[in-house]
Amino acid sequence: MSELAIRRRHRSPLRAAAARLGTALGVLWGAATVSFFLVRLSGDPVKTLLPPDATAEQEATLRTSLGLDRPLLTQYLDFLWGLPRLDFGTSLFYDQPVREVLFERLPATLELAAGALAVTLLLAIPAGIIAALRRGKASDTGVMASVLIGQSTPPFWVGILLVLVFAVQLQVLPASGYGSFAHLVLPAITLAVYSVAVVARLLRSSLIEVLGSDFIRTARAKGLGPVGVVFSHGLRNASLPVVTVIGLEVGSLLGGAILTEQVFSWPGIGRLTVEAIANRDFPLVQATVLFFAATFVLVNLLVDLSYSLLDPRVRTSR
Repeated sequence: MSELAIRRRHRSPLRAAAARLGTALGVLWGAATVSFFLVRLSGDPVKTLLPPDATAEQEATLRTSLGLDRPLLTQYLDFLWGLPRLDFGTSLFYDQPVREVLFERLPATLELAAGALAVTLLLAIPAGIIAALRRGKASDTGVMASVLIGQSTPPFWVGILLVLVFAVQLQVLPASGYGSFAHLVLPAITLAVYSVAVVARLLRSSLIEVLGSDFIRTARAKGLGPVGVVFSHGLRNASLPVVTVIGLEVGSLLGGAILTEQVFSWPGIGRLTVEAIANRDFPLVQATVLFFAATFVLVNLLVDLSYSLLDPRVRTSR
């Protein structure tokens, strides 16, 4: 092996971190650029903010006050200049700094995503383990059938069904709103249904593969029981692909909250995004898109860093 190949293979952690950071910044720049230009294809926000009988002079005055009369390139450069300082401009609809509007809705979205992630882990991990250990039996068939239904069912339909059953028929949980644990239950379950199916299915497949390995047979030959085999050796070695998917699902839970928040009138960033698009609130739409993009980038970075902890053979400096 040449000296150049050795250097490339054993790249320093600092260079690897710099490469990842550069990639992350490139992704965020791409998301910011696409959202900036794409949102302007939706129409003129001045038409939305003013009444239908507004005069051309009133429209021109408002357009100038909002800075929309400036060249598009100038607006774009000003937008990029404010990003490092988290200055997204002023909301056209709320007439407040976009950062303040976003941070007001952020706790609700984080609460919903955390609740959905908790439901995902509490249901998917036991289901995946049971299906792997009972492969080919009735319990495995039941888990896989549930997984198929969960992956095939639209989340908004699940939400409506849960509302009809638990809020309308049984009247044990509220149909919408925010503020208590009871309000969180139905939205969290709705948002978690797809993630539970994905994680359980992948954990089952990964665990079945690991349990058929030579080192597992050796552990069983030494007298280690089924529980010890699964939790001491199986789960850790089967966790790498599962951790990757869970990391991606965290981003999906935040992004997928848009429909769920609409169904349950949850005052989070997802619902704020829909309102911003309807109002043609350019700065607010750009900020929410960047929020979702930054969430995906950060979660993927944390997943990469967790690999070396789960499996020492994996080096993040590659």
